[in-house]
Amino acid sequence: MSTSDGLRIIKGLRTDGGLEIRPADAKDILKRARVPEHSVHFMRSMSGGEPFLVDDYLFFAEDDWLKAIGYPLSGEYEPKRFSLAVKDAVKITGAVHCWAVCPRLPPTFEDKRRAQDEVFILDALKKPSSRLLRLADKASRSLRVEVNQEFTKAHQLLWDEFMGARKLPPEVADLYSKTAMVLRRTRDLVLLNAWDKDDNLAACLLLDLAPRSFLSYIVGAHSRRYYTAHATDLLFREMLRLAGKSNKEFIHLGIGVNPGIRRFKTKWGGRSSLGYDLAQWYLGDKSGLSLFDPGLLHNKLSYLNSLPEQKKFRMLWEVEKQGKVSLIGGSAHFFRYSFRHHFRRLFDRAETVIFEGPLDKASMEIVSRLGKNPAPGSQTLTAMLKEEEIRHLEKVVQGPGGFWARLMGAVSKDSPDVRYYLAETRPWMALFSLWSGFLRRMDWKQSVDKEAWELAKDMDKNVVAMERIEEQIQTLEGIPLERIIKFFRFCGQWKKMARKSERAYLKGDLKNLLGTSVEFPSRTEYVIKRRDELFFERMTPYLNQGDCLVFVGSAHMLNLGPMLAEAGYRVRKAG
Repeated sequence: MSTSDGLRIIKGLRTDGGLEIRPADAKDILKRARVPEHSVHFMRSMSGGEPFLVDDYLFFAEDDWLKAIGYPLSGEYEPKRFSLAVKDAVKITGAVHCWAVCPRLPPTFEDKRRAQDEVFILDALKKPSSRLLRLADKASRSLRVEVNQEFTKAHQLLWDEFMGARKLPPEVADLYSKTAMVLRRTRDLVLLNAWDKDDNLAACLLLDLAPRSFLSYIVGAHSRRYYTAHATDLLFREMLRLAGKSNKEFIHLGIGVNPGIRRFKTKWGGRSSLGYDLAQWYLGDKSGLSLFDPGLLHNKLSYLNSLPEQKKFRMLWEVEKQGKVSLIGGSAHFFRYSFRHHFRRLFDRAETVIFEGPLDKASMEIVSRLGKNPAPGSQTLTAMLKEEEIRHLEKVVQGPGGFWARLMGAVSKDSPDVRYYLAETRPWMALFSLWSGFLRRMDWKQSVDKEAWELAKDMDKNVVAMERIEEQIQTLEGIPLERIIKFFRFCGQWKKMARKSERAYLKGDLKNLLGTSVEFPSRTEYVIKRRDELFFERMTPYLNQGDCLVFVGSAHMLNLGPMLAEAGYRVRKAG
């Protein structure tokens, strides 16, 4: 059974508590909507859940989670009635991960509170002060305003800049991270843009026009890089005009978030209208990919939507000679955290960004195809490992298996096939594929060098690869087979090695990063020293010009640092 607009519903008439369960008729809900969370299509796109009603409260559910909207579509909010509706919704859906927003938490939810704020609204017919209108008029002489739905590269860079400059609550940061996705899926969302005379995006607001009686201001940002005074004031004036043209009664400005945002909203006449309590709880049991896969490396949308935790990049050195200053960063193929926001600030100071080799999709496909096609007659790794060693490697890479692991949901869904890589691929392909598969199981799902490559491209930097793909393949082919075998045999120490490396990398501690009992197979004199000389030769022309940022594997800085110092460069730790 479904509604007229195709939304799936949960069947039933009344819960055990006597509350009525009804289909989520989008048109009816938008007609009666009172808060932005009642915008069914937007919320469905954001959460991925299906809507339904218990009593007059809207819910979204999918798989094992539930989101409860505690603002009734009609009548007054009653904490006890909302609590009953949540209880029944949990029983209906079987959800174990639960969230709720409401004006005031019921007493039974007090210990589950995660955030508290207030909701601001602005009367659509309220005339701004003459001072605000003068500021908006002044900004309009330098800016061009438009309304559309296209989320461009400029928008993503503005979002990155804005988020990188401040710490936002997770639920607010999630709105920014999913903007591109929800715009494609939701027809009534629009972007209100302010472009300067050089076609740089100075400010932008994301608005929802779907609710009948109001317009929702969802998120917004202004640029410091392309700063224009009072750009956001201009967009607020235009937002009021758009609300008037759309026959809206008021504008939902959302929650206060922080004192600065709250002051701006009240400056334009926003007033507190509702409380906002956010609760989160868990009802379940409380007990205890390949590096060269183009699909993994290029799933940029997945990266943007996942919004990994951001960290400051500390594996960084400043290099100076004759007043020309550049930076060298020690990169990593895979890591647990993202450095995108810090990279954004570093790249603002660089004209050229240099990498060891090309990281574009076509180059990665060349490496992947070669790695999956061993040389005729070559010995396989399977023949060089004992059966018990292979089984141990499978356990480390793939994690627990069997009936009980499946029952407890502990089986990894994207683990690589260990026996396939050992028997059917080149040794270096097996090495990086199984190592990266293990790291993904440890939640190392980011790529430092790939993240930097994509951002540099997005920011229109001069991107340089020091090695050709053929040279990189030659390096891979030169990794000693006996070191790969030894690394696999000591896979029981991988977890300890990864944790120590993570701590050292976040501190920018090169000595402890490399000082492990089980060295990674590619850290050989042939691989490191030969490439150090090549990198030194190919990066120094750019270092002599200054304003460049070079990314090399962290291990290379053991030799490159002294080589640069000997050549007259001043090298100091910058992270």
